[in-house]
Amino acid sequence: MPHSIIVIGAGIGGLTAGALLARRGYDVTIYEQARVPGGCASTFKRQGFSFDVGATQVAGLEPGGVHQRVFAELGINLPTATPCDPACAVFLPHETEPIQVWRDSKRWQLERQRQFPGSEPFWQLMAELFRASWNFQGREPVLPPRNIWDFWQLISALRLDTLITVPFALMTVGDALRLYGLGNDQRLKSFLDLQLKLYSQVNADETALLYAATVLAVSQAPQGLYHLHGSMQVLSNCLVEALEKYGGKLKLGYSIENIHSQNNRVEQVTIRHQKTRETSIETADHFVANVTIQNLIKLLDPPPSLFWGLYRNRVDKLPRSSGAFVVYLGVDRQAIPDGCPPHLQFLYENNQPISENNSLFISVSEPGDGRAPKGKATIIASSFTDPQIWFHQAPEAYQALKQKYTSDAIARLSSYFHLTSDTLIYQEAATPYTFARFTARDKGIVGGIGQRVSTFGPFGIATRTPLKNLWLVGDSTHPGEGTAGVSYSALTVVRQISISQ
Repeated sequence: MPHSIIVIGAGIGGLTAGALLARRGYDVTIYEQARVPGGCASTFKRQGFSFDVGATQVAGLEPGGVHQRVFAELGINLPTATPCDPACAVFLPHETEPIQVWRDSKRWQLERQRQFPGSEPFWQLMAELFRASWNFQGREPVLPPRNIWDFWQLISALRLDTLITVPFALMTVGDALRLYGLGNDQRLKSFLDLQLKLYSQVNADETALLYAATVLAVSQAPQGLYHLHGSMQVLSNCLVEALEKYGGKLKLGYSIENIHSQNNRVEQVTIRHQKTRETSIETADHFVANVTIQNLIKLLDPPPSLFWGLYRNRVDKLPRSSGAFVVYLGVDRQAIPDGCPPHLQFLYENNQPISENNSLFISVSEPGDGRAPKGKATIIASSFTDPQIWFHQAPEAYQALKQKYTSDAIARLSSYFHLTSDTLIYQEAATPYTFARFTARDKGIVGGIGQRVSTFGPFGIATRTPLKNLWLVGDSTHPGEGTAGVSYSALTVVRQISISQ
C-alpha cells in the first residue's frame, strides 16, 4: 500500500506539497479549517468584486521558476498572468514623482541612478550577490540542513561562484550601505526600508544582505512579478485540480486540534469538523504542517526531550512578527488615475519605523482581469500593524480602532485616487484578528519569520522538525517571497519525504 500523508492546512505550501506527493504515488489527504483553499492567497467576493485576501502578486512563473517547475511536474497549465512592469511605484514622503521599479534591468538601472546618485556601486554589489545566490538556490540546497542527506544537498549546491557570498554572509543591508559611504543617505534608506519590510519583515539595518540581494532583484527579467488573471484563487484552484487528478483528497471545514506524538514520532492527530464540532482521530505515515511555527508549537503534544525543548525555546524567543491591516475597496474605474501601475507603495512619515501604520502597499485591478465588473476596479491597501493591539479588547474599542485605521487609510488613498461618494462603491477592512479567525494563523501574523542574519539561511527554521515524520512548510521555513517561497519549501519537503522511504 502507498504511504499515507496528512497535510495540515491548504495554503499554497500545503497544496503544492500535497499535489506533488499525490503525483508521486502517496495517499494524500489535506485538511483545511476554512471553506476555501489558499490561505493568505485566497479570494473573497462582494457585490461583483473579487478581492485577494493577502497576496496579490506572484513570482516564479517564468521558465525555470518554482511555479513553472511544479506545474510541469503536475502536468497542468500555468494560470494566465501579466508581468508587472513596473513591479512597483514607490512614493516617498512629500514626493509626487514615484520611484519606478522597472522589470527591464537596464531601465531599472537608469531609474535608480537618477533617483539615488552615487549609489550604483552598492547596486552592483547586490547584482553580483543575486547572481551567485540565485544560481546556488537553483541547485536546490537544503537550508538549514538537519541530517546527512540535507548536508549533502547543501554541499552539492556549492560552486566556485558561491564563494563571492562568503564575506557577506553575516552582513546586513545597513552594513553594506555604510561600506559604500551611503549610511547617511536617508532617502535611499527609506526606499530600501519600504521595499524590504514587504519581504523580510524588518528594515535595512536588520535584513540579511544575501536575502535582500535576492528579493530586491527578483522583480527584474528574466524573473519578475506577475498579476494573475481572475484572482489569486486561480493558483489554489489549479493545485486542487492536480491534487484530485492524482487521487489526493481535500477536506474543507476541518481543523486540527492536536498533534499527538510518541517515541519521537507523530502517531495521530485529532481533527474537528467545524460545523458539527465532532472530533475524530486520524493516523498517517507522515504529517506535513502548512502552519506558522507558532501554531505548530501550540498544536503539538510531544514527549519531553532535549531536542524538543531547544526547539520550543527558540520559537519562544523569536522576535514578534508583524500583522496587517487591509482595506478592500470596490470603486468606479474613474477613481483610478491614468497610467496607474498595478502595485504602489506610499511612505507617509520620515524617521519612523515602517510598522506603525505609516505606509501603504496598494494593489489595483486591471481592466478585464476578472476582479471587477466592467467599468469598475478593486483597490487593496495594506499597512503593517502590531498584532497585539487587536486582541483582548472590548468590542466597542476594537470597532473604534478598526474604524480609525479604515478612515486614515481611505484619507491617505484619496490623495492619489479619486475617491468620492460617487466613485467609492464598496469597502471592507481586515485586521490581524480577522486573519486569525479566517486563516487560523497565530495572532493573524503575516509574512513569516523576520529575515535577520540570525534567522536566515543556515540559521533559519528547517522543514524538518524534531519529530521524525513531521514536516513544516510555509512562510516560517521560506519567508518573504510569497507563493514562490512557500512552494519552494514544499518542494524541499517532498524531496525529503521521498528519500526517507
